[in-house]
Amino acid sequence: MTAQHIIIIVSALGGIIGGMGMGGGTLLIPLLTLCAGLEQHLAQAINLIAFVPMSIIAIVIHKKNGYVCFKKALPITFVALLGAVAGSFAAKYAGGYALRAAFGVFLIVLGIVQAAKIISAKVKQVKTDGKTKQKSTNL
Repeated sequence: MTAQHIIIIVSALGGIIGGMGMGGGTLLIPLLTLCAGLEQHLAQAINLIAFVPMSIIAIVIHKKNGYVCFKKALPITFVALLGAVAGSFAAKYAGGYALRAAFGVFLIVLGIVQAAKIISAKVKQVKTDGKTKQKSTNL
């Protein structure tokens, strides 16, 4: 399998994940750097280019389903654009190793936060189920 095949497959997977609302780059960037051997800067650029059509399609579908409120999204969009500009300048001056390390730390923190949310929700569910069982046996 050539690097082009890997890039196409990885991009499709990133698009699917991106369409679900999770950043497709969390999968796309590591796979492009590890499997296709691309430089971190190039992988991030490909992710950003792929993000545009994915986000347009996702917005259209989510708007159709009634999940988008543009009035609430505008302030977030403004702040995100400022962050994107700042991040672009920072990435320009950072080396590939620094970008790779920062992205790796980001993914680790993201994984820890997601795991904590899942564990917390499961603990709450078990507590709720226990209280429900206790009430039903007292009746």
